Amino acid sequence: MEQGNSRYRALIVLCSVISLVVGGVIGYFSRPQPAPPITISTPVPSPTATPAPLRVHVSGAVLNPDVYVLPPGSIVRDAVMAAGGPAPDADLERINLAVELHDQQQVRVPRKGEETASDSGAASGGSEETSGLININTATAAQLETLPRIGPAMAQRIVEYREANGPFKTVEELQNVPGIGPATFEGLKDLITVGP
Repeated sequence: MEQGNSRYRALIVLCSVISLVVGGVIGYFSRPQPAPPITISTPVPSPTATPAPLRVHVSGAVLNPDVYVLPPGSIVRDAVMAAGGPAPDADLERINLAVELHDQQQVRVPRKGEETASDSGAASGGSEETSGLININTATAAQLETLPRIGPAMAQRIVEYREANGPFKTVEELQNVPGIGPATFEGLKDLITVGP
């Protein structure tokens, strides 16, 4: 009987040891894993191109005619003021001081009593060049209407096309505007320009 009790005790000790080993293994492998670190990402704004400054030739009835570098978004009034302001004999009523400027544009301020190549808009803040040609990149819809076969609707289409697609690189690109075919362009090509 003594021998049976000792086997029983040995069996209990053995089971206890096995239970401890199995419990330790299970405990080791079932430890909670550390949570991955939380990463908060903030959207990085995409870089935008910085507009280049405008180089504008200011001439005519201003105190200091010259080429001036102006910030993007400048208007004819800014160019006139950069040139020292209007001369005493400047006729500011004949130009549109609110026209937005473009790079390499010429702004010519007329003098009182001075005749221009076309008083219908030649001195409109650089929208027409001194040669009398209408710059289709800077002309207003009203100035475009002075061209043959260009009415208010077509002039507006030209302005909208220019705003959507950027400035015209050649006068021939005017034919890309819906409604201006080869025949219309033929009557316009000697009257228009895309800049200096």
